[in-house]
Amino acid sequence: MTLERPIVLASGSPRRRQLLEMLRIPFRVIAPDVDEHVRPAEPPDHYVTRLSRAKAAAVAARAPGDLILAADTTVVLDGEIFGKPESPADAVAMLTRLQGHTHEVMTAVAVLRDGNVAQALDISRVTFRPMDRAALESYVATGEPLDKAGAYAIQGLGALLIARVDGDVYGVMGLPVGLVVDLLGRFGRVYRFAR
Repeated sequence: MTLERPIVLASGSPRRRQLLEMLRIPFRVIAPDVDEHVRPAEPPDHYVTRLSRAKAAAVAARAPGDLILAADTTVVLDGEIFGKPESPADAVAMLTRLQGHTHEVMTAVAVLRDGNVAQALDISRVTFRPMDRAALESYVATGEPLDKAGAYAIQGLGALLIARVDGDVYGVMGLPVGLVVDLLGRFGRVYRFAR
C-alpha cells in the first residue's frame, strides 16, 4: 500500500499495531482519551460503534487532515457487555461465566478524515471449552487477560480456552483486517500487497 502520509491509529492496543504492521500499512499512533463507560440501557452494538467513532473524533482534533483509524471491541454474553476486567478476581468471574458457552465479540471500526466518517461492525461468535476454576485462575495468574475485553487473548494463551470461532478471528483480536482495508478504500487508500 503506497500512502502519501501514514494513517493515524487511534489506539493504544499493541494487537491493533501488530495487525497493521502485518498488513504493512504505514501508520503512527495517537492514543485517544475517551470515556468508555456504557450508557444505561445502551445496546452492545451501539456501545462499540459509539466508542470507535468517539476515539476517531478525539484523535482527529490532534491530527487535522489525517486519515484516522479507530476501533473498539467488546465481549457480549446474553446481552451483557464484558469489558476489561478491573482485577484478577473480576477476570476469573468473567471467564467462569464464559466457559462452556458461546458469546459474541463485537468490533466496531471507524475511519475518519475531515469530518467524513465510514464505520462498520464485525460480529464473531466464540465458544469456550468447559474449564474448571483452577485452570481459569492459572490463566489469569499469567497476567495475559488483565487488559483484554472479556478477560482473554485469542492470539495468546487464551486460545486454549476456545473450542470454536465463527467469524473473523482478527475481529476477535480487535481489528478485522478485511473490514479495515474496505473502509480505508472508501477514502481512496486502495490496499496493494507489498514486500
